[in-house]
Amino acid sequence: MIPPDVRKITTVGEVARARTFVAHLATSLGAPEVERARFLTALTAQLRRSLGQGGAQLTITVQQTGPDRSVRVRTVVQPATRAPGQASPWHRALSCPGPMTQDSHLPAHPDDTAPAEALLAADEETAAVLQRLDESENLVRLHREELHQTNQGVLALHAELDAAALTQQKLLDAERAARGETEKARRLLTFLANASAVVTASLDHEDIVRRLPDLLIPEYASHVDVWLFDEDEKTAGNDLHSAAAVAAARTDRPQHAGPHPGDLPGIDDRPPSALSPDRPLLCIPLTVRRSLGVLTLTAPGDHFDADTSVMLLELARRIAIALDNALRYEHHRDTAEELQRAQLTDLPAADGLHLAARYLPATRGLNIGGDWYDAFFQPDGSLLAVIGDVTGHGLRAAVIMGQLRTALRAYAIEETSPAQILTRLHRMLCHQQPNLYATAMIARFRPDDLQVTWAAAGHPPAVVRAPGGAVRVLDDKPGVMLGVPIPFEYEDHTTEIEPGSTLVLYTDGLVERRAQGIDTGIELLAQTLAGLHEPDLKDLDASAESVLKPLVHESERDDDVCLLLCRTAPFPRS
Repeated sequence: MIPPDVRKITTVGEVARARTFVAHLATSLGAPEVERARFLTALTAQLRRSLGQGGAQLTITVQQTGPDRSVRVRTVVQPATRAPGQASPWHRALSCPGPMTQDSHLPAHPDDTAPAEALLAADEETAAVLQRLDESENLVRLHREELHQTNQGVLALHAELDAAALTQQKLLDAERAARGETEKARRLLTFLANASAVVTASLDHEDIVRRLPDLLIPEYASHVDVWLFDEDEKTAGNDLHSAAAVAAARTDRPQHAGPHPGDLPGIDDRPPSALSPDRPLLCIPLTVRRSLGVLTLTAPGDHFDADTSVMLLELARRIAIALDNALRYEHHRDTAEELQRAQLTDLPAADGLHLAARYLPATRGLNIGGDWYDAFFQPDGSLLAVIGDVTGHGLRAAVIMGQLRTALRAYAIEETSPAQILTRLHRMLCHQQPNLYATAMIARFRPDDLQVTWAAAGHPPAVVRAPGGAVRVLDDKPGVMLGVPIPFEYEDHTTEIEPGSTLVLYTDGLVERRAQGIDTGIELLAQTLAGLHEPDLKDLDASAESVLKPLVHESERDDDVCLLLCRTAPFPRS
């Protein structure tokens, strides 16, 4: 280690020489200009302050600090006189790259160095510092510009992010609204489809009207009123209905009546109704080919929604179609049933023979078919009991049934044998109505004769109940169906029956079921007849009801049912 340099500082000149010495030492050891300038400035300021305090002692030490031969210049300024409580000596160090060897020593004291040289050296140091300062200022200016540009970019980025966030929020709101509208539309369409299925499932207009409140309350209406009228009634007005309903009936346009305009698409606005001053009314005419009535809905809340009102208009149109179909069906059904019953015969009164008949139309279709029964006297006094069934349903089957009934009566004037009558009917049907078939059975009763002569054309067998309750089936093989395109001669069969016996003729609608077949139905008929009490048979009409009850269910029937009971007197006439 180089021995330290100690010197007293009492004058400005000594301060200048000490600074010049330290500057020369730091320069020789390769200290950087800026660090060297800072070090020298701090040392000079401290030495100048010590002059006002009576001088100081400056100690300069150079030490090697590491294996890389770097050195440190350390200066200690200690006041010449130290007062009690005075601070510790001032010291500062400067790191220099070196090098420093064992033979190194402090440079000569610059006591004889020209002041100009020291001044120039100081200027060089100042120039180096100023150059570094300029470089730093340029660098700071560049960084400031970059920072400003960065700030502008950040601000622009924030603006873009805010705009993007706002756009995204708008898109999310639009998507949420679209999803809400889609869900609402899906819900309305689902309800419309389900409600349409309900109202079109029935062909009873009263049943359709009864179902509407359950469909619409409480979600789409708080109250539902259906005003059905005849064609002349819609222009007459009605005090029981709102003015909006009357206007809808007269103008055939939907009407909205409420405290505030509804502004609903395709619907006229009117003042609030006296029947519902607080809640709006929506009155929709039920129109298809003609005006059927008006559907009036009381709003479930304080207004009708526009989309919901559009759905309600479409539902009203479908309700009108369903009501029109039901009313037309009911009209055709009533007409057909009246026509069918007009074809049935009032049963004649015969000595020694009681007759009772029942006809039940099918509950599906137009309630018109080809089943019929008949009973009439022949010229020789015999009574013919007839039952028949034309295949199929509808108006054509009823017309053919009427033709067969009329032809049978005509042939019975000329022919006394049931088989001969059926044979002529068969020829007539094959000739006039090809591809249409029928079944029939004819039973002939003669006065004072216990034998019954009968013939059948593809018809279910008759059943006989004896007075004691024994039941037998006349299961002789019947002939072919009437109208089958082959030549055929029918045969007569003779059956002896006791006084008080009941001969039962029927069509297949009484005994035939899809899941069971006809044999099971005939067996049930026989059991039912056997179970009747003898006193009950005195009222043959009541007996007919007793026979129908276990065989014909209250549910819908696919086929007509005809039943003809023929009961002989308990004792022969005297």
